Amino acid sequence: MTAATAVSTPARPRRPERLTLRQARRVALAAQGLHRPRPTAGPDGPGLRQVTAAVRRLGLLQIDSVNVLARAHLVPLFSRLGPYDVGLLDRLHSRAPRRLVEAWAHEASFVPVETWPLLEWRRRAYRDHAWGSIARVPQQHPRELALVREIVAAQGPVTAGQVHDLLEAAGGAGRPDKVDWGWNWTAAKQVLEYLFFTGEVVAAGRTTAFERRYDLPERVLPPQVLAQPAPSEADAVRELLAIGARAHGVGTLRDLRDYFRLRRGGTVALARRGAAELVEDGVLVPVDVEGLRGPWYLHRDAAVPRRAEAAALLSPFDPLVFERTRLEELFGTTYRIEIYVPAAQRVHGYYVLPFLEGERVTARVDLKADRQAAAGAGVLRVQSAHAEPHLDAGDRPRTAARLAAELLLVARWLGLGDVTVAPAGDLAPELTTVLAAALRRA
Repeated sequence: MTAATAVSTPARPRRPERLTLRQARRVALAAQGLHRPRPTAGPDGPGLRQVTAAVRRLGLLQIDSVNVLARAHLVPLFSRLGPYDVGLLDRLHSRAPRRLVEAWAHEASFVPVETWPLLEWRRRAYRDHAWGSIARVPQQHPRELALVREIVAAQGPVTAGQVHDLLEAAGGAGRPDKVDWGWNWTAAKQVLEYLFFTGEVVAAGRTTAFERRYDLPERVLPPQVLAQPAPSEADAVRELLAIGARAHGVGTLRDLRDYFRLRRGGTVALARRGAAELVEDGVLVPVDVEGLRGPWYLHRDAAVPRRAEAAALLSPFDPLVFERTRLEELFGTTYRIEIYVPAAQRVHGYYVLPFLEGERVTARVDLKADRQAAAGAGVLRVQSAHAEPHLDAGDRPRTAARLAAELLLVARWLGLGDVTVAPAGDLAPELTTVLAAALRRA
């Protein structure tokens, strides 16, 4: 090695072998784009470039049908960007050239199209990874399967309702006799979900009623994605772990596996091996986190900011909070979504969003967008507001003020004309006072 070579090749910075708990929190927040106040946007809000970059940073957006506030995949981008045009996200997954595609990733999710080949092994192993009624479609509905393939090829993109009508007209199975909440799927829907899980069809977009529009992959996905050979399962699992590690910044193997649900059958062993290989390659750095059981892994590109100063409401399906054990370990917040809990047994409410303030979760609110209230002007209803147990009495006024500002921003983004607070939860009185003052000033 010459002297010139030595000078021109700087030594790689030495990564920490130990993180304090606060450092680990800030690493996690920075990886998720939640460590600093939202960037100042132009008069029209964040543009397509900012929305695309935010999705790529997260690696995926979980989809959920609950719309009591806003669709689950919409809120994480608001948390990071502020008020944005949701049509930009729709454009990314429903118009060519598509940058996002639906896939079974962390449950049903939008992922960058480049991630599609990494999930081929799961589509191929549908018997192990799909739930029972979907995995059994070839045995239970062979005739309908053949007919639906023909319908999508000839007429796609089509919704499940359209396929059902065409299938019934062709003599296929009709609707089930027994209607059970959430599972009264027609044969057409079951077949389409089987084809979707296995990748024979993909979502070309969604209707205004949020129904998938099914079509053939070659009519939806970019040609370069379709032409890319699928990696081996081991290589794919390793790359998915790396994506999860980059998005988390720091995490346990459990956290990294959970990002793409790498926790069934042989993927558990492949994930352990993949993590070891990523350590050997320098992508992951084993670290100790103060007071927590490990091992923990730090992504080599993770930043360790000196402070975290953002304030944001987080969807129950936000990547920062959807691994509940990690949320409790790193942030000291015990959280569960209570949608499926009987109303009388709920502690905090139906659709509760944690409020991130700096590097702590300081409060949580049960929110509902009442779009028909106030003669159609709409109201954001805060049905309960609770302070987290660790919030000091002296910090409550500041938290109430920052939370009120965030609620007003949410209401503006959703086009709601007012914000009201119900007298439920220990933070409700302070939040009501602060909001009333803010609305008078407005």
